[in-house]
Amino acid sequence: MVRIGVIGAGGIVAQRHLPGFKAIDGVEIAAVANRTAESGMKVADKWDIPLVCDDWRELLSLDDLDAILVGTWPYLHRDATVAALMAGKHVFCQARMTMNYADARHMYEMSALSDRVTALCPPPHTMAVDRLVRKLIADGFLGELRHVRLTALTNGAGGDVERAATWREIAAYSGQNAMTLGIWAEILHGWVGYCREVWANNRVWIDERQGYRISIPDSVTALTTFENGAQGVLHVSSVAAHGGPERVELYGSAGTIHVEAMKDVILVGKVGEAGLREMSVPAELANPWAVERNFIDAVREGVPVLTSFHDGLKYMELVEAIHRAQSTGALVRLPLAV
Repeated sequence: MVRIGVIGAGGIVAQRHLPGFKAIDGVEIAAVANRTAESGMKVADKWDIPLVCDDWRELLSLDDLDAILVGTWPYLHRDATVAALMAGKHVFCQARMTMNYADARHMYEMSALSDRVTALCPPPHTMAVDRLVRKLIADGFLGELRHVRLTALTNGAGGDVERAATWREIAAYSGQNAMTLGIWAEILHGWVGYCREVWANNRVWIDERQGYRISIPDSVTALTTFENGAQGVLHVSSVAAHGGPERVELYGSAGTIHVEAMKDVILVGKVGEAGLREMSVPAELANPWAVERNFIDAVREGVPVLTSFHDGLKYMELVEAIHRAQSTGALVRLPLAV
């Protein structure tokens, strides 16, 4: 039996994690602490959770809990994770990892000092095709990688300048995280490796919402050089109407791979071919959502987690590097000093 306590049960926790964990034999969601006792009771009633704690610290004092699901906004991820590890609990933490690189380093080092399992929620955006893309790259489909282009132009702001700021736009809750930048950084790191330098031109187009002054960019353009020498252009915006599908384009000396978010096929082409063609995921490379199962298997059997705290540390490093590059106007080299 693995008994889980939940700190923060909104959004993706309710959509994916609670049903995912409850579907696994021998797993019990045993306690929950939400932002308010009232919202905690609603979650408990819906998901048949026997105990509601008024304070997340109270939840960590329960001796019969084996693991903690940290599902809050990023501002609490470091404190809740470190406290859970100190209490001897395994930790599954919602992405984005935390507020900034220093906090991510703290979480990573504490996890390294612990014998408990620590995992971050991986992004669903390209999960269905992830194994196929990795295999193609490993088999040399691209040849020498030359160009990496991320285009994630959406209209998340909806052009509605009258609405209140969301937690994603409030630095006190979200830190240096900007839109889906960390998510795509994690994906790119898994496919083409880390960056060695970055220059950025970020912008806050809608800088005030109902009296709150927004400092988190709603548009990021970063030029990068990867450790393997490839050039990268990362363009992320939440104020671009009709921006088209979010996608990653990889261009090499031998071939090209295009991947769109939330698709189960990719586009590929070899140099000399007439154009790109669709490639479906073969059965042996299928990669359905099994994030909760992976975490429980890691606790029970020691299998590797899908997204480790080191993975999170590296994507938070790139997020911070882009922040520093914008702040200073200078090229930032990686890895960063804390």
